[in-house]
Amino acid sequence: MTLKDAKPGMVVKVEAIEASELKERLMSMGMVKGTKVKVLRSAPLGDPLAVSVRSFNMSIRLSDAAKITVTQIA
Repeated sequence: MTLKDAKPGMVVKVEAIEASELKERLMSMGMVKGTKVKVLRSAPLGDPLAVSVRSFNMSIRLSDAAKITVTQIA
Protein backbone atom coordinates (compact mmCIF):
# COMPACT_ATOMS: atom_id res chain seq x y z
CA MET A 1 0.00 0.00 0.00
CA THR A 2 1.17 3.56 -0.55
CA LEU A 3 0.76 6.63 1.63
CA LYS A 4 -1.74 7.89 -0.95
CA ASP A 5 -4.05 4.97 -0.02
CA ALA A 6 -3.93 5.67 3.74
CA LYS A 7 -7.03 7.21 5.29
CA PRO A 8 -7.19 9.99 7.92
CA GLY A 9 -6.52 8.60 11.40
CA MET A 10 -4.36 5.71 10.16
CA VAL A 11 -0.86 5.22 11.53
CA VAL A 12 1.55 3.68 9.04
CA LYS A 13 5.24 2.78 8.88
CA VAL A 14 7.40 3.85 5.94
CA GLU A 15 8.81 0.83 4.08
CA ALA A 16 10.33 2.50 1.00
CA ILE A 17 10.48 5.77 -0.92
CA GLU A 18 10.76 5.26 -4.68
CA ALA A 19 11.88 8.56 -6.23
CA SER A 20 15.45 9.59 -5.40
CA GLU A 21 14.84 13.37 -5.37
CA LEU A 22 11.79 12.86 -3.16
CA LYS A 23 13.71 10.45 -0.94
CA GLU A 24 16.47 12.99 -0.28
CA ARG A 25 13.99 15.74 0.56
CA LEU A 26 11.94 13.54 2.90
CA MET A 27 15.04 12.07 4.57
CA SER A 28 16.20 15.61 5.41
CA MET A 29 12.86 16.08 7.22
CA GLY A 30 13.19 12.81 9.16
CA MET A 31 10.97 10.54 7.06
CA VAL A 32 13.12 7.44 6.57
CA LYS A 33 12.41 3.72 6.41
CA GLY A 34 10.77 2.61 9.65
CA THR A 35 9.38 6.04 10.54
CA LYS A 36 5.83 6.10 11.90
CA VAL A 37 3.50 8.49 10.09
CA LYS A 38 -0.01 9.47 11.15
CA VAL A 39 -2.38 10.62 8.43
CA LEU A 40 -4.16 13.69 9.78
CA ARG A 41 -6.45 14.75 6.92
CA SER A 42 -6.69 15.41 3.24
CA ALA A 43 -7.61 18.70 1.61
CA PRO A 44 -11.21 19.15 0.40
CA LEU A 45 -10.27 18.00 -3.11
CA GLY A 46 -7.98 15.27 -1.74
CA ASP A 47 -4.66 16.95 -2.49
CA PRO A 48 -2.44 17.53 -0.49
CA LEU A 49 -2.38 15.04 2.36
CA ALA A 50 -1.58 16.32 5.88
CA VAL A 51 0.57 13.95 7.94
CA SER A 52 2.38 13.96 11.27
CA VAL A 53 5.99 12.80 11.17
CA ARG A 54 7.99 12.61 14.39
CA SER A 55 7.19 15.89 16.15
CA PHE A 56 5.89 18.00 13.27
CA ASN A 57 3.14 18.16 10.66
CA MET A 58 3.67 18.43 6.93
CA SER A 59 1.71 18.29 3.70
CA ILE A 60 2.55 15.87 0.92
CA ARG A 61 1.21 16.00 -2.64
CA LEU A 62 -0.74 12.89 -3.62
CA SER A 63 1.65 12.36 -6.53
CA ASP A 64 4.52 12.14 -4.01
CA ALA A 65 2.48 10.08 -1.51
CA ALA A 66 1.97 7.50 -4.27
CA LYS A 67 5.76 6.94 -4.30
CA ILE A 68 5.95 6.11 -0.56
CA THR A 69 5.32 2.45 0.32
CA VAL A 70 3.88 1.95 3.81
CA THR A 71 2.34 -0.72 6.04
CA GLN A 72 -0.52 -0.04 8.42
CA ILE A 73 0.22 -0.09 12.15
CA ALA A 74 -3.06 1.24 13.59
